[in-house]
Amino acid sequence: MIKNDKNTTSSDKITTSLDKILTASEILEKTIRSGINTLCEDDSKIILKQYGIPVVQEKRVANPEDAAKAAEDFGFPVVLKGLGSNISHKTEMGLVKVGLTSRSEVKKTADQFLKSSKDLIDGLLVQPKIEGTRELVAGVFKDPQFGHVVMFGLGGILTEAINDVVFRIAPLKDIDVEHMIEELSLKSLLDNFRGEEKADRNQIKSILKGLSEIAVKFPFIKEIDINPLIITKKGDLVAVDALVVTETGEERKKSAGIFAEIDNSTLVDKKLLKSLFYPDSVAFIGASASFGKWGNMLPVDTLSGGFKGEVYLVNPKGGKILNKKVYKSVCDIKGKVDLAVITIPAHLVPGLIPELKEKKIKGMLLITAGFKETGQKGAELEKELTAKAADAGIVILGPNTMGVCNPYNDFFCSSAHVHPVPGSTALVSQSGNLGVQILAFAEQQGIGIRMFSGTGNEAMVGMEDYIEAFKEDVKTRTLLLYIENVKNGKRFFKSAAEVSRKKPIVVLKGGRTKAGFKAAASHTGALASNIRVFDAACCQAGIIKADQPMDLVNLSAVFSSLPLPKGNRVAIMTLGGGWGVVTSDLCMEYGLEMPRLPEKIISKLDTILPSYWSHGNPVDIVGEGDPEIPKTAVEELLKWDGCDAVLHLGILGKRIFAEKMIDYMDSSDPSHSKKDLDFMREMLIKIEEDYVEHIARLTEKYEKPVIGVSILTDSRSKILYRIENCRYNSVFFPSPERAVKSLASMCRYGKWKEDVKALENK
Repeated sequence: MIKNDKNTTSSDKITTSLDKILTASEILEKTIRSGINTLCEDDSKIILKQYGIPVVQEKRVANPEDAAKAAEDFGFPVVLKGLGSNISHKTEMGLVKVGLTSRSEVKKTADQFLKSSKDLIDGLLVQPKIEGTRELVAGVFKDPQFGHVVMFGLGGILTEAINDVVFRIAPLKDIDVEHMIEELSLKSLLDNFRGEEKADRNQIKSILKGLSEIAVKFPFIKEIDINPLIITKKGDLVAVDALVVTETGEERKKSAGIFAEIDNSTLVDKKLLKSLFYPDSVAFIGASASFGKWGNMLPVDTLSGGFKGEVYLVNPKGGKILNKKVYKSVCDIKGKVDLAVITIPAHLVPGLIPELKEKKIKGMLLITAGFKETGQKGAELEKELTAKAADAGIVILGPNTMGVCNPYNDFFCSSAHVHPVPGSTALVSQSGNLGVQILAFAEQQGIGIRMFSGTGNEAMVGMEDYIEAFKEDVKTRTLLLYIENVKNGKRFFKSAAEVSRKKPIVVLKGGRTKAGFKAAASHTGALASNIRVFDAACCQAGIIKADQPMDLVNLSAVFSSLPLPKGNRVAIMTLGGGWGVVTSDLCMEYGLEMPRLPEKIISKLDTILPSYWSHGNPVDIVGEGDPEIPKTAVEELLKWDGCDAVLHLGILGKRIFAEKMIDYMDSSDPSHSKKDLDFMREMLIKIEEDYVEHIARLTEKYEKPVIGVSILTDSRSKILYRIENCRYNSVFFPSPERAVKSLASMCRYGKWKEDVKALENK
């Protein structure tokens, strides 16, 4: 809705023969008809004003004499600018003078402007000088994937150098605007500063919401740039320079086509997609007896994983492979086939479609490479294949994928030959190699997997399809995604935001390079890059971002095994002081609070600890060996209303040191019986197992996350320990950094869910 704020000043009239101020729509239509796609500054400000954005009072004039008169009317000092449809960076061109203090100075400067740039200047703009030492920047640009993006940050001539800006996808909600303000590194400049009053945050919110409304109302706008947006001494905000750029006719046509294609993209039937991971029968087309070939590795993986359905091998040569009959054609198979796993050469795959259609096969896991990833010829082959498959009612997973698995169906079909236990973590990866590596880590660390898929080229089934499919899947508690590119940014953003309301999405983004827009006409465009827009979409949609591949494993462990914290207040229990200090520092660095320990807990711990214990948070149990002491200390911390989560360090792993001591004793003192030493080893294991189970039971009892850090690890050590008949598991990391970072991610996600819920309840 267009706002008319009587307290906001602007130019008296636009440069037309009309004697009325045009609406934003009229200004933009007039500009487009003229064939010019960059609006003059004063026209740009009229549009901003109509959407509630405060702009400086100003007047456009045609000659030095009128400029001098306008300056006298405003009162000195004034700002003089040269205007023209082909002028986008006035300061760099020397067409801005600030602080002119006399009539003669204004006339002289105006003469200089007209002489130096007479072919570019259409007019002169006079403004009163706005006093204020703090400058902001705000704007909008159109991203080719996500659509319009709103930007906000510190402005002025050093905008690009300071680079303290944040982004959000339009349209903005109130919570998005609040987060943008809070994410500025130098947001303290918005408070009282050197005798100037704090910035009016309501005005900031109104400006950002106004920019969002303009972007939604006029989808053909390419960029809007407000720089500087000055904070006056009284804390008001005033846009003193502005630029609006529309798409050219060719750009508008191309953009309309891209976003129409995105909005009308074909959706894969989610029930059919899910059924492909629950096949009762699988045909391997391209089966091979040669060790190491895909046609051999995949059926071996499936058969060794205990798949209970029918497995058919297909190869024109016939015979036997893996002691199973080989069919010369899939049509020779008498039984029903749910899924075809294809490993034959790429150019032969389209010819399979009639056979698959005749056999009524609805799913194709296309392992074969040689399609879009190889260039134009491969892309054309992939397009041909996709069209034929769609006509035949066949869904393609891939091509160029490393495979899939579903532990709930004992269906393992990938090159990894790893068989993780059933669990609640769904893993989808655009890199097959990275995906199967994470799958192997999951198996090694006892992390249960709901399902895994390498997406390959995503000819038919893309990342967005997987996200939407797992939204209602009751077995999925956490989604892990490795993403290198997003095919449909708007759909990805919308789907992820919906799923995040129910369950966490953890994303590791590959290709985090600074690929900015080539033709940015403004500060807003120059500051944008693909990864910054993607990061903004993640923050806005509640996605948890991972920095490294192991973060996917770490976050899978905590989100699948622990309750979300209700806040960010952390209590620490440690076997030794040094680790407590390091972990406290990490907590502060990651935005976690360390509240003071109440006297009630101190008094309780005084009864079980020596008098020289730390008497604070962290709780240092000073190396006490009684296994009951850490159990009691952790429970006391969990009882505390001022604590939302507990980190406990150094308890697990003591067994390893003790076992080494027993080994040394065995080798140096033969008087000890082997039976006694073995009994001691068994007791150490039992004490550790009891502690691990106790922690999981406490987590369930108090509904607070408890994360451990092992003092040392060996082949028995894991990140995740499953506990029978318990809703939660025990999680132990090998370092404080991994523990704190994972807990901080849980806290951020929990806060995002609370904010969304509060907004919805307004």
